[in-house]
Amino acid sequence: MTIWKPELSPEGPRYRALANAIERAINEGKLPPGERLPPQRRLADALGVTVGTITRAYALVEQSGLVSAQVGSGTFVKVERACEGFARVIKAPHEGLVDLGMSLPPPHPERQASLARFMTAITQDPAALDQAINYPLDDTMATQRRRYADWLTSQGLAVDPQELLITQGGTNGITLALSVLLSPGDRLAAEALSYPGVISTARERSLKTVAVPFDEEGIDVEALAARHERTPFKALYLMPEHHNPTTVQLSEKRREALVALARERDFWLIEDGVMHLPLEARGTPLYQLAPERTIFVFSVAKILGGGLRSGVVRAPTSLLAQLRIALRNQCWAPPALISEIAGRWLESNDADRLLAWQFEELEVRQAMVREALGGFEVAMRRGGFYAWLTLPGEHRAQALVETLEQNGVRVAPAETFCVGSTAAPQAIRICLSAAPDREALAQALAVIARALSEAAPPRWQTV
Repeated sequence: MTIWKPELSPEGPRYRALANAIERAINEGKLPPGERLPPQRRLADALGVTVGTITRAYALVEQSGLVSAQVGSGTFVKVERACEGFARVIKAPHEGLVDLGMSLPPPHPERQASLARFMTAITQDPAALDQAINYPLDDTMATQRRRYADWLTSQGLAVDPQELLITQGGTNGITLALSVLLSPGDRLAAEALSYPGVISTARERSLKTVAVPFDEEGIDVEALAARHERTPFKALYLMPEHHNPTTVQLSEKRREALVALARERDFWLIEDGVMHLPLEARGTPLYQLAPERTIFVFSVAKILGGGLRSGVVRAPTSLLAQLRIALRNQCWAPPALISEIAGRWLESNDADRLLAWQFEELEVRQAMVREALGGFEVAMRRGGFYAWLTLPGEHRAQALVETLEQNGVRVAPAETFCVGSTAAPQAIRICLSAAPDREALAQALAVIARALSEAAPPRWQTV
């Protein structure tokens, strides 16, 4: 019986070359989830190395989270991770904890004040109250579609109200898109690190995920084409403006290449536009480049507040009827009261003033990150919530996350965002917008800087 035998790079230690070969084979699908790695002695004989070399290589790959060793059974490629991402970042914070794990807009008392004004106005509007207690019908949502369309257009995201469907927020919009575009067993492509919500939803719908590499210009379109050639997928989910968690933005050149590939290979694009950046910091929306094959997902969560579950999807008319049916099957319709509040908020000047303040506040908070963590590799994007911190030296993300939590700071490890069996980089996402105020953020950043400056804890606990 033949065994998997990789070609090893002649450079560097043999155990590290083997570990790199295993990781490469897993990410390319040559060693699929659930596959058992060759017995150590047989592989050692095949490669002409010692069993100790194989043991060290397997241990190194296990530390990256790609494989798991089972006593008496062998070492196996991990099946797609259960989505622990949400469980990591939505735990209720304990007293004294600065929670920089959740993706939240920076607090401001104007949010509550605006909400109170609109709720009071609605209580004095008999027509709005009547709509709030009755089943919403499509024609009653026309006003909300117009309000969303007007606001998005004013933000440089021109849409036609007739192209929109009101949803219960971004995650609901993604779920609707997946439900109409893919069936159980179909493949969904996504950047190798992606929004945990889409990973969880894909798993719940029994979809197969295809992880695609990306770099500082966004998703690697050539690698995407190769993935499609080997394992065809029906749709690609991505965040072109502000990638979660790395803050990478898709370049204009890549956008054009991506659209051309989508048309050539005939797959759909699900464009997540929930993270709203200043107009001058954004690129050309994919739905404007390829309107016939793009579903654009938007929500007010990162502007007005995450508890206000309201948003829209923009889709070609060929899909709107299916999306309406999918929405009706899931929840009949978004709550009319919530939609009315969000619509009035967007229609007023309050939303624009709040957004302008938010961009200014984020600029200050990003400056604080640069000052506190200036000696480390940190990526941020103008108007964005996140700081993506690549760990120095021997630091491991999971160990650092645990250390920080013990010292009163919560962040999200890269593992949270991994698609399929993607190897987790040693990095953490800091949601700088989530701190209740600048003082709390400064304290949290000092804790992070101190932890990074200390020596990494030893990893070898046994021999």
